[in-house]
Amino acid sequence: MSAIRMPRVATVQFKPLRTKGAGRIAFLIVTSVLMLVPMYLLVVSAFKSQQDILAHPFSLSPDQLTTQYLEKAWTNPDFNILKGYAVTALFVVSVNVLSVALAGPVSYVIARRSERRYRMLLLLFVAGTFIPSQVLVIPVVYTLKFLGLMGTIPGFVLFETTLTLPFSIFLYAGYIMTIPASLDEAAAVDGAGKHRTFWSIVFPLMKPAVVTMVILNTFSVWNDFVNPQIILGPGSGLYTVTTGVYAAVSQYSTDYTVVFPTLLLAVAPLLVVFVLLQRHVISGLTAGATKG
Repeated sequence: MSAIRMPRVATVQFKPLRTKGAGRIAFLIVTSVLMLVPMYLLVVSAFKSQQDILAHPFSLSPDQLTTQYLEKAWTNPDFNILKGYAVTALFVVSVNVLSVALAGPVSYVIARRSERRYRMLLLLFVAGTFIPSQVLVIPVVYTLKFLGLMGTIPGFVLFETTLTLPFSIFLYAGYIMTIPASLDEAAAVDGAGKHRTFWSIVFPLMKPAVVTMVILNTFSVWNDFVNPQIILGPGSGLYTVTTGVYAAVSQYSTDYTVVFPTLLLAVAPLLVVFVLLQRHVISGLTAGATKG
């Protein structure tokens, strides 16, 4: 008599829940909400009346939205927004040009030298990224007064440029290390000197890192409030976007139909730049780690 074969019972294997991935998603959602809610309130409130802002801050009713408050902020006699744009843009361009001109060659020397002292120099610049700019304000004020640059455009531009150098040198040096040194040797064989090799051969290859730093420096200079308020001061007659907004809305701190439209006009250019160029920031920060 043949043995009866019992059917095999399939066993179900339960896979452990991917709590790590779920935690990341939850963290991203919470972070996004914390960042987007204030921006939503800023944009929506710029088109609403004072009563509507206080009664229904999160509501979005097209029938109650109007552009008259933005128009009043654009023509506010206490602050010329176009002049604020022009002054801030001048500072942004000047700081970026000086930062690239100074940080680029320094980074090239550090990246192409293998001696320990150059690595220590790079660490010194990296340490500078951990020093808050507010800590340097008082020594800088005394230095600029001694040089006769306090309350002047050159003094402010030099200080802002100095603040950009540590991270710029760190990012540029890391990127240059991924560029083959054989290109330098080939340029030397053709008779090119160090300066020409850097600006003609290496610098064009640094475009992702340079674009990233230009964008980050633009955000830093545009959003800076403490440094222009102290170094330039009201007596200079020069108002950046942030100091101009402060002068315009400080006396209307409870009139939200003045505060929110003025703030929106101040940050609108940065929002446009960020939306258009955000992929360049990400690619520039990761290029040094993935290139080659």
